[in-house]
This record gives sequence, C-alpha cells and structure tokens, in this order.
Amino acid sequence: MTVKSDNPNVKRIQHMAFAVRDAEVTLKQYSKFLQVPEDTEITLFPKSGNKVAIFFLGGTEYQLCQSTEEGGRFDAWIKERGGEGLHHICYEVDNIDSALAHAQVQGASLRECKACKKTGSHAHPEGWVAFLDNDAGGIEIEFMQVYTPEQLKAWEDGGAEAV
Repeated sequence: MTVKSDNPNVKRIQHMAFAVRDAEVTLKQYSKFLQVPEDTEITLFPKSGNKVAIFFLGGTEYQLCQSTEEGGRFDAWIKERGGEGLHHICYEVDNIDSALAHAQVQGASLRECKACKKTGSHAHPEGWVAFLDNDAGGIEIEFMQVYTPEQLKAWEDGGAEAV
C-alpha cells in the first residue's frame, strides 16, 4: 500500500544532487549503464566552486557535483562520510515561504547557502531556493519555488535584484 504525504507544499522532486570525486568519470558510468548522453555538458560554477553534470533520467534531473578545490562543499561531504553519494534532494514547492514555515514549525532551522552566503529564501538562476540545516536520513533538504516565465526573464535580464 502506498501512503501519500499530506504536505501540500511539495509538488515534486526538482533535482537530486550527488557528491562525486570526478564528474567526468561518474558521467561515463551513467552513460555506460543508463544511456545518459556521454557528451552531457559539465558546467563550471566558479561562485560555488563546483563543476556539475546535469541530465534527466526517468523524468528526474540529476546533478553530479564535484568540488573544484579540496575542502569544497562536496569534497568535504565525501571525506566526512567516507564516500560519494546522494548529497541532497531539492523539492519544488508552490510557495517557498509556506514550505519553510511548515518545516520550521516542525523544528527545522535554515542553513546558509554556501554559494550565496544567504540564509533562507533567495534568488537563484531557476527560482527561489532555501536549505534546511536538518537532513533526512543523511540527505540534505533544499526547497525551490521555480520562477514563472516572467520571473525567469527578469532574472535573465537583471539577476536577483530584478526578480
């Protein structure tokens, strides 16, 4: 019997991010075993000190995240846990403020975004994001309220200040 969550805030999984030592090597394994395109772009994000391969598999966005410096966010996570693995799940929500309020009523606290140095809901390229300082089974929790087409255009035209 499948039990459905009654949390009205969560729409779907927006992405799953995996901490990896080497994005190129891991991407080759996904390509070999799961037919992910081997020419999937690996994007460098200097602000957050990561390079990331992003692809869709079974309708879900996967992110293979590699720190570009020793001690970076994903490198530290791998060293702390002794291996690569699922780092966080980003849940798309209709209203990020409502989702955060619900989580905080349940005892959650907010964590600073490592890339932006902001705590709580703030603008990112795809939408407003926020991270909990709590995890579920060792998996970090992120919320994202995806931009409307108009908000996305405003972001693309002027960045966070325009949204």
